Amino acid sequence: MQACVLDSPAPVESNPLRMAALPRPAPGPGEVLIQVHACGVCRTDLHVVEGELPARKSPLVPGHQVAGTVEAMGAGASRFAKGARVGVPWLNRTDGTCEFCRSGRENLCEHAAFTGWMVDGGYAEYMVAPQDFVYRLPEGFADLHVAPLLCAGIIGFRTLRLSGVQPGGTLGMWGFGAAAHVAIQVARHWNIAVYAFSRDAKHRGLALDLGAAWAGGSFDAPPVKLDAALIFAPAGELVTAALATLKRGGTVSIGGIHMSPIPPIDYGQIYHERVIRSVANNTRQDGEDFLRIAAEIPIHTEVREFALEDANAALQALKHDAIRGAAVLRIA
Repeated sequence: MQACVLDSPAPVESNPLRMAALPRPAPGPGEVLIQVHACGVCRTDLHVVEGELPARKSPLVPGHQVAGTVEAMGAGASRFAKGARVGVPWLNRTDGTCEFCRSGRENLCEHAAFTGWMVDGGYAEYMVAPQDFVYRLPEGFADLHVAPLLCAGIIGFRTLRLSGVQPGGTLGMWGFGAAAHVAIQVARHWNIAVYAFSRDAKHRGLALDLGAAWAGGSFDAPPVKLDAALIFAPAGELVTAALATLKRGGTVSIGGIHMSPIPPIDYGQIYHERVIRSVANNTRQDGEDFLRIAAEIPIHTEVREFALEDANAALQALKHDAIRGAAVLRIA
């Protein structure tokens, strides 16, 4: 099979991913072999490829927003039939026995594995995944458009939920890329007014196209105080910018896996019970809940298509904020 392989982390401008012919993987017990049709290109992939997340497997096939079909099943795998349309997310497996798994917080499992970082992912024609961590994809979504829902969509949804914003409330969003352009559609579905912050005019335009009440620069003051703020950009200075927009009791919910240092925070910025919280990964229930709501709305993803062999170019475009919506690799 053809795959994009990372031998060692390096700046994406150096084209660190190479095309390679690899053996088709065989599914182990409880696993399914998936023919990959499309794989979303996530900012987390950029963190993996450039080494901002420490290397956990080498060589590695990145990618964790996978839409495909089941090609074969390993021993004991009976959840999906051959040909079933499925999605593979970031969370690859957990131990299922730790205190976090037993209390419904499997996203915090200390022995979790993650697709496209610790195990090979979807920048390839085929991949394997545990059947219990694979989603059945909802009808009505083309492969290219459903792929970004498998991480950007799910983590955006969890970040929105954990912000605590209620219907009728006001919400700020920073980093208007793949996750935000999905999360705003859920927020609007819940009758939440969204205020978008971005340094890029085309991203502000997309936010307004999707129903934002206002769009401004990353450090602009919105016309109203906000109940909550979501940050998807990996820039620590945005935390203090978001805090400045909040009402008393508001929450800044941070949806990224990596972030530059946060500047010193004066106590007055968090006084009156303002909260800063990180969002780590997601649970399978988050994914099931989100995919159901995505089908109800229905969510529309704006995508820019790349061929598998152009994965380096896709990551470069993502790094330099040249993607309106989400980048997706068309694979099969």
